[in-house]
Amino acid sequence: MSTFQAPKGTYDLLPPDSATYLAVREAISTPLRNSGYGYIETPGFENVELFARGVGESTDIVTKEMYAFETKGGDRLALRPEGTASVLRAALEANLHKAGNLPVKLWYSGSYYRYERPQKGRYRHFSQVGAEAIGAEDPALDAELIILADQAYRSLGLQNFRILLNSLGDKECRPVYREALQAFLRGLDLDEDTLRRAEINPLRVLDDKRPDVQKQLTDAPLLRDYLCDACKAYHEQVRELLVAEGVAFEDDAKLVRGLDYYTRTTFEFVHDGLGSQSAVGGGGRYDGLSEMIGGPSLPSVGWALGVDRTVLALEAEGVELKLPSTTSVFAVPLGDEARRVLFSKVTELRRAGISADFSFGGKGLKGAMKNANRSGARFTIVAGERDLAEGVVQLKDMESGEQDAVAADEIVDVLRARLA
Repeated sequence: MSTFQAPKGTYDLLPPDSATYLAVREAISTPLRNSGYGYIETPGFENVELFARGVGESTDIVTKEMYAFETKGGDRLALRPEGTASVLRAALEANLHKAGNLPVKLWYSGSYYRYERPQKGRYRHFSQVGAEAIGAEDPALDAELIILADQAYRSLGLQNFRILLNSLGDKECRPVYREALQAFLRGLDLDEDTLRRAEINPLRVLDDKRPDVQKQLTDAPLLRDYLCDACKAYHEQVRELLVAEGVAFEDDAKLVRGLDYYTRTTFEFVHDGLGSQSAVGGGGRYDGLSEMIGGPSLPSVGWALGVDRTVLALEAEGVELKLPSTTSVFAVPLGDEARRVLFSKVTELRRAGISADFSFGGKGLKGAMKNANRSGARFTIVAGERDLAEGVVQLKDMESGEQDAVAADEIVDVLRARLA
């Protein structure tokens, strides 16, 4: 055994489980690719200030969870704790918003890092698939992204998830609510850190998961009662579009999300089979984030869905994905000449788009057939000196157990037909 282990709060993704994660990523990204979203990939680390400004200096992510470090050259960097700020930074740097085709629609998939207390469903290294629509203020865009996430989850066979929906207002109406909420919070029995947070960003207190805090927030003023007419009308249009498309959601007046950049539409996907870590994804509109990080005004909306938690949700519902076999054909050579011939046939099969593997290491027939069974291959090709002398190979159907001789120069065409 190696003396090294994966760092605390992380995990290794290995076959066969890794195939499920790949299938989840594919399912989440497919509706996006079909809706005009192009793939983007950003560095795993960014300037600390990008997250401090965008995510919010008062958030737990920045104050407690971000992996920040100083390079040998004196740069202050951080492993990315979320994807939106990085994607927007990249889009601005490349001037994608100046190409004249707004919104800029991007999707991404990658690893993110937060220093948290590890538990099931909450890791220090985790995987997300996300989508951002940059540069347009349109309730239909908010609705589109929620619908695409709903479509992705349903394509996986998930049923027991809920969509929570709220509006956080904008720069016109939120300040009035902020004052009312701060006045309410000052009258509660809260610790110094929480009171300090209430003065910087009181909405963060609503997101506090501690039972003793939540108990005191029962009668807290609700943002929906302070929305301006424009925000009310915008939110109602989002709701109407979702209803028209048959996407069920629940209005949650206390839904805040954990990042400072959200405005107006905010939403969360939760699964009740996951215990305390019930959120499997979420997002919202962030109309002021571009200006926060030094860009022009670019109203935008997006989401990120957790791959890890989506896999846990599938397990909670007992959903088993239909995963394609990694190997369709397994070749077992008996003798040096057979190794040369079958290796060539395996290469030819792969070039024909058929997944094929080979018995490496010079194993005998019994050991090689065990490997063929473990591979999950539908067919096994076996050939020895006598077979080659007759110009044939033995083709075995691993499901039925039937075996027949096939001309060696026809085996690729035969397998292509049988696997079609």
